Amino acid sequence: MTVHYDGFAAEWLGYATARLAPEDGPVAYTDPGRYGVLDDYWARDGDLVVVTHDHHYDPEGIRSVATETATLVIYEAVEPAEIDRDVEPIDSLAEDYDVIRVDDESRVDVDTPAGEATVWSVAAHNDPEGPNAGPDGSVTHPPGLGCGFLLGLGDRTVFWPGDSDALDAFAELEVSVFLANIGGGGIVSDRRASAELAEAMDPDLVVPIHYDTFEKLEADGEAFAGDVAARSIPVALDARSANQ
Repeated sequence: MTVHYDGFAAEWLGYATARLAPEDGPVAYTDPGRYGVLDDYWARDGDLVVVTHDHHYDPEGIRSVATETATLVIYEAVEPAEIDRDVEPIDSLAEDYDVIRVDDESRVDVDTPAGEATVWSVAAHNDPEGPNAGPDGSVTHPPGLGCGFLLGLGDRTVFWPGDSDALDAFAELEVSVFLANIGGGGIVSDRRASAELAEAMDPDLVVPIHYDTFEKLEADGEAFAGDVAARSIPVALDARSANQ
C-alpha cells in the first residue's frame, strides 16, 4: 500500500526501507534491503538513497532501487570490512554512483535530474542510560554507530531516525512526515515511546516502519496507530509491508 498525502507518496517496503516520492521532485529511499524485503524489487527509480548504519548497509538493495545517476548518502561509520556479512565495498559503489559520507550533524544539498533535495544527518542511538540499555549500560546501537536523516523532498521534510531510541532532541526537528521506528525489542524505540515522540514532534503524518520483520521486532502496529490518532495526529498503517 502506498500512502498518499497532499501530493506526496510514502511506501514502506519492509524492515527499514521506505520509498518517498513527492509529486514533483526526487524519489528517495531509506536503508534499502536486508532480510529479503527487496527480493525481486528492481524499480531503480531512486534519485537519493540514505544509509544510517552498518546493520542496514545492503549494496544489492541499493543497486535495486538506485537510478544510474543516484546520490548515496552514507553515514561515515559504515565500514563494510567490519560487517559480518559478505558485502560490496563502498569504493565499488562509488564507481557507479555519487557517494557522500556524512557525520551526525551534516547538511548536504543534492542536485538530481528530478530536482533538488536536502539531507540533514542527526545523532541517533540507544541511550546507555535509556530503556534499551542492559544492566551494564551496553546497547545495540551506541552513540557513533549510526545516524538519523531528515530529508527535504519537494516542500516536505521526512524524518527517519534509523535504529535509535526516541531521543528528546528529535522533537526539535521540523517534520512533515515521521517514519516512526516502533519495533522495540531492546533494539529501537517501542511503539509507546514513538507515539509520545510523535506527539512532541507534531508532524503532519506518521507512518510506522521497522517492525514485525523478525520475531524480536514484533509490535502491534494497530495499537500504535490508535495511540497516535488519539493524540490528533494523522497516521497511516501499512500492515502488508509489516508482514513481509
